[in-house]
Amino acid sequence: MRDEISLAARTYGGRRPLRTVFFGGGTPTLLGAAPLAGVLGSLRDTFGLAADAEVTVEANPETVTESLLDDLLAAGVTRLSLGMQSASEAVLATLDRAHTPGQALWCVGAAHRAGLADVSLDLIYGTPGESLASWRATLDAALSTSPEHVSCYSLIVEPGTPLARRIGRGELPAPDDDLVADEYALADEMLSAAGLSWYELSNWSRPGHECRHNLVYWRSGNWLGVGPGAHSHVDGHRWWNHKQPVRWASAIARGEAPVAGAEHVGAAEAHEERVLLELRLATGLALDALTPTEAARVPSLVADGLAALAGGNRLVLTLRGRLLADKVTRDLLD
Repeated sequence: MRDEISLAARTYGGRRPLRTVFFGGGTPTLLGAAPLAGVLGSLRDTFGLAADAEVTVEANPETVTESLLDDLLAAGVTRLSLGMQSASEAVLATLDRAHTPGQALWCVGAAHRAGLADVSLDLIYGTPGESLASWRATLDAALSTSPEHVSCYSLIVEPGTPLARRIGRGELPAPDDDLVADEYALADEMLSAAGLSWYELSNWSRPGHECRHNLVYWRSGNWLGVGPGAHSHVDGHRWWNHKQPVRWASAIARGEAPVAGAEHVGAAEAHEERVLLELRLATGLALDALTPTEAARVPSLVADGLAALAGGNRLVLTLRGRLLADKVTRDLLD
C-alpha cells in the first residue's frame, strides 16, 4: 500500500495536505495498529496531513483491545467507527456477526477512556425477525454509551447471500417496509432527543462531530483511494483499482497504477449526482442548482410535505421526504 501511495504522489502530489483519512473497506483493525500506523505515516510523509486532520479507523468490536486503542491514538487516529449493528443477540446471529452486544458497548467506553473524542456506532435496522421493541432496545443501548456519532442503515438483502437464501427458503421473513419506516422514524426521534442531529439521511451526530470524510463524498469533492478495490475521484475523473489483491499487487510491483477501470463524469451525470447526494444532507440543495423545469416541481414537493425551503433558497427534505428520498429525487430530476 505504501508503494501505491508513492505512485499516487507522483501524479497527485500537489494536492496536499490531506484533511481526512479513512481506514475502511472491511475490518482494518485485524491488521493491528502497527501496519495502520505505517500507512498513516507514509501518507503524512508523502502528502502531509492538515493540523486538524480527521483520521478514522473502522473496527468490529471483537477486534478492539485497550492496547490497540492506545496505539491507534498514539499513531494519530482521531476517530473510531464501530460496527455495533444491534444490541439483540438474535439479530446479530441473523446477521452472522461474531461479537456480543456487550462488546460494542465496552468498546465505546474504552475508546473514550483512551482519549478518543470521536466515536461512532454503526447500527442496522430492518433485519428479519427484528421488532420495533428490539430496535428501541438497540437505540437505548447505543445511547447509553454517549457516542458522538451514530449511523443507522437499513438492511439490504443482497442476492446470492446466505441471508437471501434463508429468506427465499422461508426460514426468515423478508424485511417489512412499514416496519422499516417506523424504525427509521424511531431512530430519528430518539437520537434527536439525545442531542444528535441528522445531517445526512443515515447519519446523526453531536454538533461538530459530523464525519468530515464522508461529507467529501456527499458533496462530490476529491478523494484518493488506495488498496484493492478502492475508488478515487479527482475533478470529475473517477477510477477504481483491481479488486483481486494478487492483480493489485502485481501492478504495483511493475510500477504501474493498479487501475481496473476509469470514467469521466459528464455534465448531465454530475448534475444528477449533485441532486441525489445533496438532497440527502440536512443542509439541502441550492435551488439554483436545478434546471428551470426541475425548479418548477419544487412547489409540488413542498405542498406534499416531502420537502421544505430553508432560507428561501435551499430545498431540504422533511422526515416524510427522507423516508421517500429516492422517489423524491426521481420525481425532481428531468
